[in-house]
Amino acid sequence: MVLDVREDWLIQDRWWTDEPIDRHYWELVLQPGRLVVVFRDTRSDRWFTQ
Repeated sequence: MVLDVREDWLIQDRWWTDEPIDRHYWELVLQPGRLVVVFRDTRSDRWFTQ
């Protein structure tokens, strides 16, 4: 269960290459107070934990 979103940010890099990076990151607070960073790769529409 997500208790809070502490921060979110975008990474857009390597746009000049054949494999650009376009990701939206979130730092989440989970129960019981555990922090986790997840991101969505907007090019593939897939989710990852970091």
